[in-house]
Amino acid sequence: MGSLFDGIGAFPLAASRNNILPLWASEIEKAPILITQKHFPNMKHLGDVTKIHGGKIPKVDIITFGSPCQNLSVIGNRKGLIGEQSNLFYEAIRIIDEMKEATNGKYPTLAIWENVLGAFSSNDRMDFKAVLESFTKREIPIPPFRRWTYAGMVRGRGVDVCWRVLDSQYWGVPQRRKRVFLVADFRDFRAREVLFDSSGMPSSITACATSWTTAAPRNRISTAKTGRQIWPFQGRRMRSAAKAKDIKGFRASFGAPATTFPTLLTDGSSGFADWFEGKEKEGVVRRLTPLECERLMGLPDEWTKKGSDHRRVSDSARYKALGNSIVIPCADFLFSNIRKIYGN
Repeated sequence: MGSLFDGIGAFPLAASRNNILPLWASEIEKAPILITQKHFPNMKHLGDVTKIHGGKIPKVDIITFGSPCQNLSVIGNRKGLIGEQSNLFYEAIRIIDEMKEATNGKYPTLAIWENVLGAFSSNDRMDFKAVLESFTKREIPIPPFRRWTYAGMVRGRGVDVCWRVLDSQYWGVPQRRKRVFLVADFRDFRAREVLFDSSGMPSSITACATSWTTAAPRNRISTAKTGRQIWPFQGRRMRSAAKAKDIKGFRASFGAPATTFPTLLTDGSSGFADWFEGKEKEGVVRRLTPLECERLMGLPDEWTKKGSDHRRVSDSARYKALGNSIVIPCADFLFSNIRKIYGN
């Protein structure tokens, strides 16, 4: 597989866990490249996607890309696919098309695209229409009531395209993180099996945590035993409510001890209140550590701590890289299905 807009090697990690070889990656930010090189020293780095020709790079069966979401996110500027960052989506499509042309349609077999939920609504819901049309090379009508469903399927010229929203809180990590995953199958028209076949998957979050994450679950004991109270809160929502003097909204920004954490952001602002029962006044309000963020993404502990140069990565760079990454159990689900469907 090849990974465009690679970040810290999340897609390659999920692929390698399923005996799929990560062959190359494309990334331009220094810290994520160093982190990925540390874990995948044999993977080739191609650099800027705008300077890559799909017909001149090593052919791969699978191309993954979580193209920049800044112009699609509801907390971004909402310029959509015409925005300076999010229009890099079309560079990935170009690379895929160039590889297909150079190999007479043999490679790649699959393309996997991941992005924020805002992709459904940006530019009056026309952006996701453009995404589907880019893969299918045909016109796709806007659905009734101008709303894209959280799961769907279309077919085009020699391609089967399915999409589905996966929320990480149901995939073994205590974080609310809804992301659109789209699979395009250019050969066998089995994209629906990659995205919707859940047979053989662990049946509980505990099982998911055991099989997908590292030491984090094994080192935990229940808050009931420790007497510790943890209340996650949504920092942005809290600040907005405070500014507007919205008392109800301010209170609603706090979770409860059993609730999951809000979506991790790139600035490391996710926080929580932490205290022991009976010692509430000694409690603290703090933000998550990079290690805690790694665990919320399902990554191995200290995945982002050091780069290939053996130097420690700054916390700010780690927060940014983790906030831009994907949740490993979700990617692992896709790659486990790919291996099962397409064989060794």
